[in-house]
Amino acid sequence: MEYLTVQGVEIPSLGLGTWRMEGPECRRAVSDALDLGYRHIDTAQAYGNEAQVGDAIAERDVDRDDLFVATKLDGDHRAYDDVVDGVEESLDRLGLDSVDLLYIHWPNDVAVPGVDSVLPDWLELPDRIKPDAASVSTAETLDAMQALREEGKIDHIGVSNFGVDRLRAARKYADAPILADQVQYHPYWDQSELLDYCQSEDVLLAAYSPLAQGGVLHDDRLARIGRKYGKSPAQVALRWLLQQEHVATIPKATSHAHLEANMAVFDFELTDAEMLAVRQPSKLKTAVGILRGQSPF
Repeated sequence: MEYLTVQGVEIPSLGLGTWRMEGPECRRAVSDALDLGYRHIDTAQAYGNEAQVGDAIAERDVDRDDLFVATKLDGDHRAYDDVVDGVEESLDRLGLDSVDLLYIHWPNDVAVPGVDSVLPDWLELPDRIKPDAASVSTAETLDAMQALREEGKIDHIGVSNFGVDRLRAARKYADAPILADQVQYHPYWDQSELLDYCQSEDVLLAAYSPLAQGGVLHDDRLARIGRKYGKSPAQVALRWLLQQEHVATIPKATSHAHLEANMAVFDFELTDAEMLAVRQPSKLKTAVGILRGQSPF
């Protein structure tokens, strides 16, 4: 495992994302990941799997100081008291005294969190995935997070799905430094503006959906690059992210083979030309990936 240092904090650069993991599958995947050497585990109140993540951590003989555990506030937990109560419930489910990083899951003023800015204008999303925008200010939510930090319930504050303008504003509201912004980032979705800002301001960019909801798996361009190193397109995409300054990534995986393959990305390095070749921004491919991830089929 490799680590990166942001604001003096050491963070495992490769973690395990647990979105859409449930029940025994989630517990097994997290347990397996810990056995393989993963030390960065990402969950969220909205995922409904914090208890399973906590059970897996309790089952494995891993020093708590070696773990980096992150969770995120549910959309219903944005007002001050709701934030405090929600985090207490999260800690109880996780079986932990504190979490290393607590994110605001999405901006309050985004109609379709993390999604609406990448979809074509002609595409309508079903109402079932359109949460109501909250009226609570970001400043109030951050105030509650700061209080929890002072109590030792959380170590660091983060935001998720914030662009440059929202991140800049949140950093002004927050009394404590914002350690990370977790956003969708993969070869088809350009985050260069946000990444430049994060690098200049010493903020972690935590990349979720790094494989574009499976979209990179059959990418001929990535396959050609990977053949040189004996690596898959997915491993090339992960390596591309990890070679960027201030970037960590949290691919989801449930099978032992995929967990192991995702970890096998620290023994090769892409050239400058290959790094440029991997990046291929496409809002259409990003939108297709999002819809693939939302589909119940």
